[in-house]
Formats: sequence, structure tokens, C-alpha cells
Amino acid sequence: MSRRAEYEAAYFARLRAVEERDDLLRYREYLSGELRRLDEFAERTRADAEPLGRTVRRPIDRTAKPLLEVVGRRRTLVLEQLRRADGWIAAAESYVAECESELATLGD
Repeated sequence: MSRRAEYEAAYFARLRAVEERDDLLRYREYLSGELRRLDEFAERTRADAEPLGRTVRRPIDRTAKPLLEVVGRRRTLVLEQLRRADGWIAAAESYVAECESELATLGD
């Protein structure tokens, strides 16, 4: 492979690595926001129905527990992804640094 072709391959590998890292950073932001939204939704679901009389809210109460269980399962998944995100991002940043180093070496 020619030196120019190696440089171009390294350049495009770096671009893909940066894009993947940036996607992971946005994903972590999304997960943090989603966790807040889920917590707020669950709290409002409980709190907003509280002042209503039991007889009027009976139809809604029948679905509240299954709804909150589903929200809880999604919250568990979001928390799991958040716990793993830092490791994914660190690995992606390491790969970006590796690509940049290779690119600098080839550019000399």
C-alpha cells in the first residue's frame, strides 16, 4: 500500500472513531435525560392522582401499577446502559487517540 493510501486509510479510520465517540457521548446524554423523564413521569403519575377520590380514579388505578412496572423495567435498562457508557466512551477515546497517533506518524 502506498504511503498516501495508508494516510487516507488512517484519516478515515480517525473520522469514524471520532464519530463513534461523539455518538456515545450523545447517547450518554440521552440516557441521563431519559432517566430524569422516567423518574418525573412515575412521580407525577402517583402524585397527580393522589388528591382524587378513590371511586373516581378506580379505572385509572387499575392501569397505574402495570404502567409503573413497565416504567421501572425501562429505568433499570437505562441505568444499566448508563453504568456501561463510561467504559464504552473511554475505549472510544482511546481508539481516537490511537488513530490520531497513527495519523501523525504517517503525516511526518
